[in-house]
Amino acid sequence: MIVTIQPSTLKGTITAAASKSSMQRACAAALLKVGQTIIHNPGISNDDKAAVQMIQDLGATVEYKDDVLVVNSKGLNTTEDITVNCGESGLGIRMFTPIFALSPSKITINGKGSLLTRPMDFFDEILPQLGVQITSNAGKLPLHIQGSLQPKAITVDGSLSSQFLTGLLFAYAASATEPVTISVTDLKSKPYIDLSLKVLEDFGYSIINNNYESFTVNPVDKSAQKESIDYTVEGDWSGAAFLLVAGAVAGDITVKGLDVHSTQADKAILQALIDCGCKLSIQLEQIDVASPSGVGGGNSLQAFHFDATDCPDLFPPLVALASYCTGKTVIEGVSRLAHKESNRGLTLQDEFAKMGVEIVLQDDLMIVNGGNGLHGATVHSRHDHRIAMACAVAALKATGAVTIEEAEAINKSYPNFYQHIEKLGAVLS
Repeated sequence: MIVTIQPSTLKGTITAAASKSSMQRACAAALLKVGQTIIHNPGISNDDKAAVQMIQDLGATVEYKDDVLVVNSKGLNTTEDITVNCGESGLGIRMFTPIFALSPSKITINGKGSLLTRPMDFFDEILPQLGVQITSNAGKLPLHIQGSLQPKAITVDGSLSSQFLTGLLFAYAASATEPVTISVTDLKSKPYIDLSLKVLEDFGYSIINNNYESFTVNPVDKSAQKESIDYTVEGDWSGAAFLLVAGAVAGDITVKGLDVHSTQADKAILQALIDCGCKLSIQLEQIDVASPSGVGGGNSLQAFHFDATDCPDLFPPLVALASYCTGKTVIEGVSRLAHKESNRGLTLQDEFAKMGVEIVLQDDLMIVNGGNGLHGATVHSRHDHRIAMACAVAALKATGAVTIEEAEAINKSYPNFYQHIEKLGAVLS
């Protein structure tokens, strides 16, 4: 799929898409809970669909009714060997694998696309310590596991991704019969752990956060848990970050459906927007954002310094923003980008260079030389949803049309992205 974006001015109101981070965690919690879960505002991205399929593979029944997803589960209900597919979801594989390991059945876990090359050595090291048999493809997919996982005190490395810890917290919460502590070294992306803890709390589990150095999982009386739970999926700050940057660069827009008190890490985009000098009004019901010179402006945006170590998914929209900010923007945390859908540091450098933006990678820093104008070009998503969206946002104030190849990569997280920016006034073909 090829999408061409003409220089455009945005104006109007849009509602943020559902958060796949929230949706996938809700699916995991719904699988583990015995009884019914009614999920409001369910996500429709490819990652969300993969999560729904996985809980069905593990015995849950799902039914879409109007705008809700109804999940009925008996817990992990597998009596035979099965194969599950995580699609291209990094959270899916890292969160669900420890959950799958609660089952005594033999389970083969696979994926597709870039997920096949992403490292899973964590499981080779940790799962055998918890009584789980595992074989992998030299630390990569497919994984073959057989439980049952036995929760016990353990120390894990949190430097590569917090998603591994999230999976253990869910598995321990569902199976602990006495208090058990998971210790963590060098934990990254702490806000995503906050989100995991909030979802688990909403489903009746009790986990104590010991200053992010360890987490004590307390047993729960499952018979005392609510028979039916209503859970509403939050609006997605990750996807909305691109909309907010688009408003700062190319227009005057309002974004609704975001929780300003959310624990989602990518809410931090607000600080970058404040620092760059765009017009910004943050309210409980909506966020208004505009270029500082009014609709169609953007030349007076200023370079900023941002630490994205705990929110690495913000790198692509931050680069799109920094491209229009006068001066050198410095973004910390480049080391977190190597094992995404693409090596995002190098990919951002290469694809934005095609539009005339110089990006320098220096140790753990990304330096974006912005404010010099962008020109039309043909770029490639590298099959990475966030690269496609970043290029689309950057295209809005380029001097010529920008064509994005493999533009359908957005389906992984935000299938309606092009329709949403088109609704706001972007000219697409």
